[in-house]
Amino acid sequence: MPASTPDLPHPNRRHALSRLAGLATVMAVGSGLGACSTAAPKGVEVVKPFDVRRYAGLWYEIARLDHSFERGLSRVTANYSLQGDGSIQVVNRGFDSEKQKWKEAEGVAKFIGPSDTGSLKVSFFGPFYGGYHVIALDSNYQWSMVIGPDTSYLWILCRQQQLPPGVKEPLLNQARSLGVQTEALIWVDQRESS
Repeated sequence: MPASTPDLPHPNRRHALSRLAGLATVMAVGSGLGACSTAAPKGVEVVKPFDVRRYAGLWYEIARLDHSFERGLSRVTANYSLQGDGSIQVVNRGFDSEKQKWKEAEGVAKFIGPSDTGSLKVSFFGPFYGGYHVIALDSNYQWSMVIGPDTSYLWILCRQQQLPPGVKEPLLNQARSLGVQTEALIWVDQRESS
């Protein structure tokens, strides 16, 4: 009996198989991103009541924990705009001094639960979301502290380019009490280059 030869895929079928393999790779990478939790870290209390209309607008990034998507950026801002469908447009912008150019990323934020609780999920990559939880907020909405899905994500934001006196230490103490490594915070340079 002659040895059987494997069926070679027809060129169109080969192309379809190649596309499926590519899609499987994208889905595998996507599941890693999608595995990012949107829930607040255990033991974290989120600000309530929260008024998204008062929170909207321009914020200066005062401090952050390091992540590749913001690495090397100064003069970082976040601008939040309420949309008609209840979502929030997010525009993050920062200056890359090494490349001497601005970098900008647009995303969308949605409430995870009730809209009077400062717990949202944010996406810059299609269907993949990460947690955005407001854990400290000035009564006049002049500064805030935000934690991500775990304690390796933390941002301190302010309406001005620096925090008012007496605010920094209480925020750092609160962050430390949650297990955030505050000594690793990057204090963002908000000064214009000369």
